[in-house]
Amino acid sequence: MAESEIPERFLEGYARILSEVAETGRRLTRDELETRRSLGREAAEAGHQLRALVRLHLSRTRTAWPRGAWDAAAGDAVLGAVEQTVDAFAEGFERAQRLTVRREEAARREFIDDLLYGRSDMGRLAERATRFGLRLSRAHAVAVAAGPEAYTESDAVPRSVEAAMLARFSGRKILLTTKDGRLVCIAPGSQPDVLRYFAKQAHAATDGHQVAVGRPHRGPGGVVHSYDEALEALDLAERMKLDDPVLYAADLLVYPVLTRDRQAMADLVRSELGPLREARGGAEPLLRTLSVYFDAGCVAAETARRLSLSVRALTYRLERIHQLTGSDPSDPVHRYALQTAVIGARLMDWPAKEL
Repeated sequence: MAESEIPERFLEGYARILSEVAETGRRLTRDELETRRSLGREAAEAGHQLRALVRLHLSRTRTAWPRGAWDAAAGDAVLGAVEQTVDAFAEGFERAQRLTVRREEAARREFIDDLLYGRSDMGRLAERATRFGLRLSRAHAVAVAAGPEAYTESDAVPRSVEAAMLARFSGRKILLTTKDGRLVCIAPGSQPDVLRYFAKQAHAATDGHQVAVGRPHRGPGGVVHSYDEALEALDLAERMKLDDPVLYAADLLVYPVLTRDRQAMADLVRSELGPLREARGGAEPLLRTLSVYFDAGCVAAETARRLSLSVRALTYRLERIHQLTGSDPSDPVHRYALQTAVIGARLMDWPAKEL
């Protein structure tokens, strides 16, 4: 803002102070300093730039320099008064700015909480969203990254990811934040490249932890829907021991379907896998063998390699599973029921938890 646009009231009493200081050599009084702070606060609230305000003070110092302040002592006193004045003015200005920043941060955090919890009136939420660069009438998708520790927006990891995102997509409508210690990125559903890049950056910044991406959904409620899908994907990955660096909710829809009838799934697990409890060492070693066997495409050599077993030892385990359950893992007729039961056991944390 140009100097000519700054009201004179922000320099009120300044020339008088310089004149009195030149005559008496005094310092500014407590009331005078408080007045300068108040003027600085008002200037900040009015939207003026501190640099322009300081420049205006220095310009006025030159034009209002007291006639009797040309000797060294008086000149030094006047310069001391200038220093006190500008310092107090800047202090008030900075206080106001910090308060404004805190208010903006509080408003942003309140909006994010309302958005990701699905709270508040949806129409009002959509209006508030434009302030933060989102148009909720369109479809949006949410990516969530977990890390080795809980993050806040001011931590180094979120800031490094944000810097990378802004450098790559400075003109895009993206919201980066943290929620419950996780990194969160909200982007238009029509721009999957944004979330892919976020996933890449977040995966690296969190030392290889997983990132989950929800499906695009339209409207204010669509954001929380996508967010919930991403959280569910992370939870599924933990329970299913999925090690993919990036998880897409669209690829994991089969798992909620399988557990929609929890009682039926529990019955299947007990029926197909319950007899494994009779094995020496319990059900867990044989259950893991089945899990790795199915993950390896039922290829014995690859399964043995992943389990650090010989093919002969693996064959013995598969035969033992057949003996106990009556189902042959290598038989396509039996395989589907066994594999579905293994997925159910992972999802329900069996045999650690009773069904």
